Amino acid sequence: MTNSLYTAMNSQINAELWSAYLYLSMSLNAEKLGYSGIANWFYHQHQEEQSHARLFQEFMQERDVPITLLPIEAVPTSWNTIEEMFEKTLEHEQQVTLRINHLMAIAKEQKDYMAEERLWWFIREQLEEEATARGILMDLRLIDGDRVGLYHLNERLGKRVAS
Repeated sequence: MTNSLYTAMNSQINAELWSAYLYLSMSLNAEKLGYSGIANWFYHQHQEEQSHARLFQEFMQERDVPITLLPIEAVPTSWNTIEEMFEKTLEHEQQVTLRINHLMAIAKEQKDYMAEERLWWFIREQLEEEATARGILMDLRLIDGDRVGLYHLNERLGKRVAS
């Protein structure tokens, strides 16, 4: 593993932890707005991002690469609507996809096949992350402010359990 790939993966650990904070913040905001089911969905998203940081950490440790924990920048703390939260979620996941693709490009350029193997998991995960966010956003747009529809979506997202 070369220094540029190490540096980029180390940065990705920080980005995954920032994502976890973002989703924790969204969970708290949804709870404040009275949507405990949606808060649950974002809380599980928070936990998932922490596990993603851990996967990068474990990979680097397996390869005996030192990890430098960087400061985590502040995250937004409020959104006006649930739809806005999911719009930001989709935008954020699309940015994460770009970051993962960049890591893969470095690994391919450096012919680091072990890193490529690990990164394929993240590429598949990002496909799922974007599709899930897009699907919930489409549901919200179909609901179009209907309180009963939002109630049912809140109930559905409240059933998410740790994966």
